[in-house]
Amino acid sequence: MIAMKSKVAVPKTIYPTLDSLLMAVRGCRACDAQLPLGPRPVLRASESARILIVGQAPGLRVHTTGVPWDDASGERLRAWMGLDKTAFYDASRIAIIPMGYCYPGRGNGGDLPPRRECAALWLDQLLVRLPRVELTLLIGQYAQRHFLASRRKASLADTTQAWREYAPQFIPLPHPSPRNQPWLARHPWFERELLPMLRARIGALSGC
Repeated sequence: MIAMKSKVAVPKTIYPTLDSLLMAVRGCRACDAQLPLGPRPVLRASESARILIVGQAPGLRVHTTGVPWDDASGERLRAWMGLDKTAFYDASRIAIIPMGYCYPGRGNGGDLPPRRECAALWLDQLLVRLPRVELTLLIGQYAQRHFLASRRKASLADTTQAWREYAPQFIPLPHPSPRNQPWLARHPWFERELLPMLRARIGALSGC
């Protein structure tokens, strides 16, 4: 796996358990000075999880509640996956680790990109602690760039349409934001071909 370039020094601490690692991540203050609302890392995981969701970074509502995908995008993502909230938030089945763990603030065209420090400091350590993951959902360009590296296509649409090349380990997805409705309308194959496969695979792995 090719890690994101960063000048952040990787910590030398070896955490004995996933719980201790998650506690350290949630206490991370590496970007304190750069975050407009301060740090509040939002992620969840269990060593028994068989599905991993990798998105972009928490939005303002998620920063406020501390609950990942606690917004309209999350509602659509759960519909895509064919899961209710109880199953979706069962960390023993589904791990949720975005590329950036804290709300990065707003830019001219929406939320700023996830900060790179998160992946540089913590991602590899977290992934090692998830030995049972069989399916990783790569939501958006930042997750796809990190995990697929040179295998990624020229555009998000091309990468998503080529999902068969990455399955069964990875499934690339667009962001489920309501603002992406025009994208879905332009790419009807997504709901016709990819979503039925996704729901079947999620059901088999989650037991739902």
